Amino acid sequence: MSSKNKDLQGSYAKTRLLLALWELGANEQKVAKGKLGKRVVSKGQKITDYQGILEDLQEQGAITILKKGSAISYTLNSPIGLDVLGAGLRSDEFEFESGKTIGTWVANALLRWFRQFGVVVNKTVVLDNGVKVEVIGSYEEFKSVALAVYDKLNKDYNLDDLVPIYRIRRAIGEQVSREKFNQWLVEMQADDILQLIAGEIADFTSDKREDSISIAGTQLRSYAKRLI
Repeated sequence: MSSKNKDLQGSYAKTRLLLALWELGANEQKVAKGKLGKRVVSKGQKITDYQGILEDLQEQGAITILKKGSAISYTLNSPIGLDVLGAGLRSDEFEFESGKTIGTWVANALLRWFRQFGVVVNKTVVLDNGVKVEVIGSYEEFKSVALAVYDKLNKDYNLDDLVPIYRIRRAIGEQVSREKFNQWLVEMQADDILQLIAGEIADFTSDKREDSISIAGTQLRSYAKRLI
């Protein structure tokens, strides 16, 4: 296998493809194959060299490949595509080769990502028991984690689509501060992703109340209901 093909098989190429799609606005509109090719194809390459990686990304649910006649376009799926891109940017495998020009679009895209989603480096905290926990660093990442936790709790405990907020908070644990948890969960309600509902919980102890959500001027919110 040539060095070119080996490079295309790596996670670097996958992350660069996703970054290009995001920079082109593929999370909001279709991006034509030719337009993507102008971003990612280097001298001596063809967009077809990336076909296997694009198909892998579609299987992951990160992108959708759309075909209409001979025309091919791509969309970046949210939140999976953004999560895969974020994880790729945090990975140690994503780095630029020494002496090679990365392109203005790459630099500008990374700057936009930094401004929109925060620092892309991997951050961890070490708990008292020595366990390392990755910190949630952005609202987009929090949405993905919170919804995954919601779905798991709802399924595992047959909660009938009313998941106690204290359970979500405790499941996420040290990955996010109490302040950020409160802020981002309320933001998910504002974005019509979750509805935060008042109501008593069986064995509603003081610590469970404290781990629920207090919104100024309203009743304590103790349950979350998924809207999407």
